[in-house]
Amino acid sequence: MKRCVGLVLACLMVMGLLGCGAPQLKPDTSLPKLIIGSDTYPPYVYMDNNGDITGLDVEIAREALRRMGYQAEFVSIDWERKKELVNKGDIDCIWGCFSMNGREDDYQWAGPYMVSRQVVAVNEHSDIQTLSDLAGRSVAVQATTKPEELFLTRPTDDIPEVGVVLSLEDRSVQYAALDSGYVDAIAAHEEAIEQYMEDYNANFRFLEPPLLVSGIGVAFSNDDSRGLADELTKTLAEMRQDGTLLAITSKYLANPESYLEVEPLER
Repeated sequence: MKRCVGLVLACLMVMGLLGCGAPQLKPDTSLPKLIIGSDTYPPYVYMDNNGDITGLDVEIAREALRRMGYQAEFVSIDWERKKELVNKGDIDCIWGCFSMNGREDDYQWAGPYMVSRQVVAVNEHSDIQTLSDLAGRSVAVQATTKPEELFLTRPTDDIPEVGVVLSLEDRSVQYAALDSGYVDAIAAHEEAIEQYMEDYNANFRFLEPPLLVSGIGVAFSNDDSRGLADELTKTLAEMRQDGTLLAITSKYLANPESYLEVEPLER
């Protein structure tokens, strides 16, 4: 199997996402800041039409940290360097649809606060019908993500041996790569692909079964001694119980209840 790493031609680049959701409250600037490292990943984190960072995770983070007595400040990071940045203290945590599965010992985790399916999508009229049909074909993924790991390591026989894994720095490029026929398939979080299809009128089709059903959480360095991961876990649980998580998730995702069913993952 060949692995391709790097940038795709500029003509494949996708620019931005149209803003959505209700106006958000301004953060309390009198509170101390926590620096959150993230990447553009609609509908979780993206820039709205005014150039402001917004999204599902942004709203959850601002409310959770406000309750904890902090101000959330999102900064864009090189996603491939996320672990290095949080361990060095350049950022306080990593937050942005970040899968916990297989990384449980790499960080101190807050969560899981949501559930996400990692899936494979193909063009609507592709001859690829099931996950096993991907054998020998090409798939685009973002570098250092769970789909990349799954296709490169094939931890189970359910993951087919594809011909090429195209690992990209920019998450948005994979959608354009599939839309243009540059690759046979893409793999990412289901809701992120759905958001792209809605915003750009793309016709993709999901393959069954999913690659992975994962819990998503917030990652702190294992060397962080402030107790923030435990405190944030409790705060997110309170937001689930009082309906805040459901209210925020409903603004961005259809069937929001299904994304909040984390109890099976916590057993």
